[in-house]
Amino acid sequence: MKRSSLVALLLAALCPLGLAAQAPAGSDSLATAANVAAAANTVAVNFVWTLVCGFLVMFMQAGFAMVETGFTRAKNAAHTFAMNFMVYGLAMMGYWVCGFAIQAGGLGPMATLGGFDKLNTEYVVTIGGKAWGLFGHTGFFLTGVAYAAPVFTYFLFQMVFMDTTATIPTGAMAERWRFSAFCVFTVFIGAIIYPLYANWVWGGGWLAQLGTHAGLGHGHIDFAGSSVVHLTGGVIAFVGAKLLGPRRGKYNPDGTPNAIPGHNIPMALFGTFILCFGWFGFNSGSTLAGSDLRIGVIATNTMLAGAAGSITAMLFMWTKFGKPDPSMLANGALAGLVAITAPCAFVTAPSAVLIGGVAGVLVCWAVFFVERNLMVDDPVGAISVHGFNGAWGILATGLLADGTYGDGWNGVSGAPRGLFYGDGGQFVAGCVGILANVVAVGALTYVCYKITALLVGGHRVSAEAEELGLDLPEMGALAYPDTPEVSSAVLLSESAAISYKASAA
Repeated sequence: MKRSSLVALLLAALCPLGLAAQAPAGSDSLATAANVAAAANTVAVNFVWTLVCGFLVMFMQAGFAMVETGFTRAKNAAHTFAMNFMVYGLAMMGYWVCGFAIQAGGLGPMATLGGFDKLNTEYVVTIGGKAWGLFGHTGFFLTGVAYAAPVFTYFLFQMVFMDTTATIPTGAMAERWRFSAFCVFTVFIGAIIYPLYANWVWGGGWLAQLGTHAGLGHGHIDFAGSSVVHLTGGVIAFVGAKLLGPRRGKYNPDGTPNAIPGHNIPMALFGTFILCFGWFGFNSGSTLAGSDLRIGVIATNTMLAGAAGSITAMLFMWTKFGKPDPSMLANGALAGLVAITAPCAFVTAPSAVLIGGVAGVLVCWAVFFVERNLMVDDPVGAISVHGFNGAWGILATGLLADGTYGDGWNGVSGAPRGLFYGDGGQFVAGCVGILANVVAVGALTYVCYKITALLVGGHRVSAEAEELGLDLPEMGALAYPDTPEVSSAVLLSESAAISYKASAA
């Protein structure tokens, strides 16, 4: 009995030792399996997040179509809407053929999407012993990366951003642009103009390297596209509208402008609501990671800036002209959203309100400056909303980034800080990026515009077609065939009456 009790005690003492000896191996195995599963789930969440946000940005195309059509005349409604519809397919084809390869062919590892690293070929020039990226050259026609889910996901997300850029000029050049010229020029935007600058900022190109190679902060920082998307679109719109010339009746012989009212302000305001909704995908989705909890900050900053822009634009117009002006309410909100797009992840909520508030005033001033001083006819205010406020968004990043997010951005240790938080180099990098955009995008736009003119025989519709409205001459269909519409005749003076007539069948 004593012997059996002794044996039992001995076994009881040895059992925990045996279990303890096995525990590390077993728990390591379980922990490893759990970590692998967690990592796989994180990547899956990031995939879904990026795709869903891309879908939201794609739906913004409907918002742009409604805004631009509402701000133009009824006799051109089908033409304006058709441009916004076809820009999606045309620009996408150009982007698929070579645009994506130029932009992202040298991107490097896609950390949030599983670490795929086959987009790794960037054309560089060596200056001062350092290699500066100019453009990528992997992924033409999405070949060489067949069925690589990270690449296809990134392509979709970046394609809808490019599409936003491509649709901005359709508003500034509306009501006098030949549809055939629009088609060819839009392909150039998707294939060459947008991708090149996007590579410099988002594809590892030379603007992103200003931090590591030149000590300018973290290089040119644009979280979601104030410069890559909006300033690019604004510069294209400015050059295109300037070359195309103003609409008939826009300017008097002495150079003073006449008002040419849009035909459907509620449509434009509804389109603005769609854009505000889609912008949550635009900015928050640029994390490329649903697992990045900063998305909550980004979304809220986006919302605050848009609201602030609408309020300050309303107050500016109300104070200056005695009426709030619904069209400026819409453009004020959009200006705030454009401006917050670059700094949305790097600034506090009060800074977001400040950025949006400044944008709301800036867009009102810019609309009159572009129209009266630069003598450029922009029916929807696209140059002011996207161009001026895209630049302001970059400057705001260089001023107000507070160093709480983005550790290691563009290969520079630490998080980005703006001038007001101790890093003046970040502000300089932003200024360099703006200047590079104006020069490079402006020059490319000019060249592509001239080539398009040679290919299709010119950009401008005939005077007769413009007077009649572009729906029938260009599209063969009226937007409003059975409804009497305001002809939207030019308001030659404040007291001029608007003439009414039925649309031709």
